[in-house]
Formats: sequence, C-alpha cells, structure tokens
Amino acid sequence: MRAKLVNCLISLLAVLLFSFFCFCISRMTQTGNQLINCRNHILEFKENFLRLKNKTERNSQELTEALSKINYDIKQREHVSVNLVGKKMNTLDKNEIASNTFEVLKFFFPHLRKVGRIYPDVIIGKEKAGVTFALGISTVKRQNHSYLKQTLTSLITRMTLLEEKDSVVIVSIADSNEDYLKSVVDMVTQKFKRQVKSGSLEVISIPAFFYPDMFRANQSTEDSQKLESWQTKQVLDFCFLMLYAQPKAMYYLQLEDDIIAKKMYFTKITDFVHSITSNNWFYVEFSVLGFIGKLFKSEDLTEFIRFFLMFYKDKPIDLLLWDFFQVKMCNAGETPEKCAERNKQIRIRYRPSLFQHVGTQSSYLGTEQYLKDPSRARDADPTAGRGAGAGGREERSGERRGSPERTPPPACARPLSPAVQVRAARASGGRRSRMRS
Repeated sequence: MRAKLVNCLISLLAVLLFSFFCFCISRMTQTGNQLINCRNHILEFKENFLRLKNKTERNSQELTEALSKINYDIKQREHVSVNLVGKKMNTLDKNEIASNTFEVLKFFFPHLRKVGRIYPDVIIGKEKAGVTFALGISTVKRQNHSYLKQTLTSLITRMTLLEEKDSVVIVSIADSNEDYLKSVVDMVTQKFKRQVKSGSLEVISIPAFFYPDMFRANQSTEDSQKLESWQTKQVLDFCFLMLYAQPKAMYYLQLEDDIIAKKMYFTKITDFVHSITSNNWFYVEFSVLGFIGKLFKSEDLTEFIRFFLMFYKDKPIDLLLWDFFQVKMCNAGETPEKCAERNKQIRIRYRPSLFQHVGTQSSYLGTEQYLKDPSRARDADPTAGRGAGAGGREERSGERRGSPERTPPPACARPLSPAVQVRAARASGGRRSRMRS
C-alpha cells in the first residue's frame, strides 16, 4: 500500500515537472519570439533611421546647392550692377569731359552761352578714345569735285591693322548742305565698313548754331569779303574739330580733304615722334604746305585753340600759327634772329614731306589752285610705284616754305599789328611758354 502511494507521488511529481518543463519551454519560446520581434523592430527602426538620415543629407545637400546658386546669382547681379554703374559713370565722365572741352567756346562766342551742351552731331562713330593718334579732316562741298574718298583711301590703306587700332580718323563735315552730308556718309559706310565697325573712322557734323551770326548775315557780293568770310569760317572749323579730337588721343594730326599720304606714312610718323628725345616741342611739321601735316600734342591744343579763336577774324589759320610763336617765344625788343633761333627748338620739320596736296578745285568757290609740295610731287599718285625710303631726317624749322594758297614770310619777320599785340599780351598774361629752351 505504501509502495503504491509512493508510486503515485512519483507520478504526480513527474507530471508536475513535465508540466513545468513544458511551461518553461513555452515561455522561453514566447520570449524568444518576442526577442526576435524586438530585434526586427530594432532593425526596421535602424533601417528607417538610415533612410531618414540619407534623405536628410540629400535635402541638406540640395539646400546647400540652392543657397550657393542664390549667392552666385546675387553676386552676378551685383557684379552686373557695378559694371552698368561703372559704364554709366564712364559714359557720364566722357560726356562731361567732352562737354567741358567745348565750354571754352562760350568765352569767345556770347551767342553760345544760351546753349546747354555744345557737341557735334556724331553721325558715324563709336566714341573711340585712348589711342595714340587722332587724324582730323575737315571737309566742305566743292563746286565740281570731291577728293575725300581718295584722301581716306590713301590714309587708311597705308596703315597696318595695329596702327589702325591705335588711331582714329575723324571726318568733320563743316557744311550745311544735306546732300553733301548724305553723300559723305554713304561713301564712308560703303567703302570703309570695317573701319566704321571697329570705330577707327568717325564722321561728325558741326552744328549750325556754332557759327556766329556774321556768317548768316554776311551776304556780300564782294570777292574780298567773301574770301575773308571763308577764311574766318575755316579757322572755326579747324578749332571745333580740334576740340572734339583732343580727349581721344595723345597726338593730333591735322590734315585736309584733298591730300595723298606717302606709303608707310603712319609708321614713319610713329617712329619719328618716338625718336624725338626732347619733350620741348610744340608741333612737328610733316608737310610744308599750309596747315597740312601738322602734328600737335593733345595737351597743348588748348593753348593753340584759344589763340586761334581770339584772332580768327584777323588771319587764316596757318598765319595765326606763325603769330602764335611770335607771341609766345619772342621777347619785346629782341632781334628777329634770336627769336627765329629759339623757334627752331620747338618747331620740328620732317623731311621729306609725307603728304601731298592734290586738289585743284579749291574749297573756296570758283577758284583753282595747283601748288604742290616739291618734295612729294613724285609720290602724289597712290597707285604709283614705291616712293622714297622710310628714312627721314629731323630739321629744326625756323622758316616757311609755302602754303596751298599763300606763302607767308617767317613769323618773326612779320610784325603783328598793335591791336593784335595787345590782345595777345592780355591772353598770354605775360607768361612765356614752358617750352622755352
């Protein structure tokens, strides 16, 4: 009986142990499943976190790129704005300089004091400036023939591309004839397209309001008065052209609309100017005829222009040029020889001449002229064979060889009238040129 009871207890204990074991296994399995689920959740969270991190990095990169693009656009706009402002300021500065340059005219011509801004009508041009040489050509309508095309062809075709880039040729139409103005513009735009496009060739027109009323009122039929009026207007035409060209270049070369240039003339001028060791010169003479081929330093043009405007009614411009040196360089009471010797140091002549006068139909209505520069007669034709060699020799010139329409004696041998001397003395204020040796 007792043994049976023990067996029962053992069986019960075994059942309990088995049940407990099963319960433990069940709990362990459940716990394991929970751990697996937890691990899966952790992995899923980690995966979501990594995905969110990558997305955040992409968004951050995109935001950085957007900010960089915005900053770049802002800087570009600021740069463009600065450039536009700079260009505008440069344009204003140029206009202001040009306007100030022409303000001198109001001192000599009261009728211009009512005019706001004095400036030529720029028909063709890109306001080219900062070059070494400006070549000025004043032109008017002649009765039967125009030499301007021949002159421009000679000047431009005998420049190299580099020389053309470092210069500007200015054609000033000093004539109110609309047909002539149109013919010049048509000829230039058709014949010299490249030079017009590059800005190396400009065409301007002098406004009619510039001239004093005396030209409109003077309708005299007397030849002497007509000639005087023509010479007076010519002085004003040259002065206006000089004022326009002055801010553009370091040197100004005065030419006329009926000349032919020698081959390699521009190269010879450049080399010769650079070979002059002294800076104490007023002009270099590349032709002995009249006012042709006179090279001035632009910084000195103001003094010449003021003198010409002061006496424009008294003499033609080439004679005024001589009088200028007598006023500036000759002391009262000194001998003409001493004055002439001093003038040799500031007026330089290049030989042989680089320009020949070819026009026979004068710009003065109804007259003809045939005067030639003897040193250039053999090279007047631009289609002719090779001219003289490139070499030129410097001569200090104290005498005058000739003029297209007159042959003046030396300045120091031609005393000025008392009225002219008084006006010149007042203008110079007793000052002597800084160029005096």
